[in-house]
Amino acid sequence: MTDNPFSLEGRVAVVTGANTGLGQGIAVALAKAGADVAAVGRSPAEETGRQVEAAGRRFTFVEADLSSIEPVERVVRTTVERLGGLDILVNNAGIIRRADAIDFTEADWDAVMDTNLKTAFFLSQAAAREMLKAGGGKIVNIVSMLSFQGGIRVPSYTASKSGLAGLTKLLANEWAAKGINVNAIAPGYFETNNTEALRADEGRSREILGRIPAGRWGRPEDLGGAAVFLASRAADYMHGAVVPVDGGWLAR
Repeated sequence: MTDNPFSLEGRVAVVTGANTGLGQGIAVALAKAGADVAAVGRSPAEETGRQVEAAGRRFTFVEADLSSIEPVERVVRTTVERLGGLDILVNNAGIIRRADAIDFTEADWDAVMDTNLKTAFFLSQAAAREMLKAGGGKIVNIVSMLSFQGGIRVPSYTASKSGLAGLTKLLANEWAAKGINVNAIAPGYFETNNTEALRADEGRSREILGRIPAGRWGRPEDLGGAAVFLASRAADYMHGAVVPVDGGWLAR
């Protein structure tokens, strides 16, 4: 094992929703730090795989629809079979539905809660069972600024990300003494598919940028350092933390 506490050499990471955006940025950063990567999602992650392999690491894609918990055991089993273990889980996959709270539908509520919160919990559970066999591991949940704030027109998204932040603390309380670190990253406004409509709205985009001290939208690679840190030995004494990576949004 390397003396570098930030090295992920010899580790296997599962990253959900890694075909584009934040998940891709995280997966590539983990690979550059030394981890082999299993990308999980509905859409092929060919570009992510290319970048992971360019970093000299192994890559596999596990096709799974994370709108239900049905595939979680298969995701863990397939990762272990193909890459030889499971040391790091990044729960990044998530969806969003926008509508005024007065008009919000049960279908939109359930779809977001199932993907963003329910599946994240049961995938963490399945991964932790494997990690316990190996003596420990790292779980990193991707939450949101709306884990701290209310937001508007995204009631199920706010509820799910607030719930995932709380779940991060609960799992840390239960698993810290068993060698599993559970922490979270709260991204700010990033250039992703989820924010495409906001960025296309000139007035709304200007309002958002006016509050970000860094003066720009985040890029997926901006999450890489925090993800590598929380997945590494450097964060061995961090449990239940929610780390904002938001260009200073919450400080304003």
